[in-house]
Amino acid sequence: MNFDDAVVAHSDWKRKLNLYIRKPDQSLKAAEVGAVDHCVLGKWIKGEGKAYSKSSELAKLAEEHIRFHKAAGEIISKADKGQNMSADVALGASSEFGKASTAVVLAIMEMKKHYVSS
Repeated sequence: MNFDDAVVAHSDWKRKLNLYIRKPDQSLKAAEVGAVDHCVLGKWIKGEGKAYSKSSELAKLAEEHIRFHKAAGEIISKADKGQNMSADVALGASSEFGKASTAVVLAIMEMKKHYVSS
């Protein structure tokens, strides 16, 4: 997986959550969404990403990725409990999810900057 694909894969989660909170249908499980190694990026971090294991950039990405999945799992949990959640509030830039999502993208781009020659 290249770094641009990682950003796309990560962004897909935001769209998926946006759809889910509008109509929680139990198709997503909070525990599964909260797990960091079930998604494409998480599998990359645990697999191919190990090639960067000594880099502070990978450590930062892994940390922010955990934060992102924790926030996503909490959103699923709240939606499943019937809490009224507007997409703007739950997924907006100032929400914990929005901040974590942005931090993951920035960490990916930082890795790209350091490891991909232009």
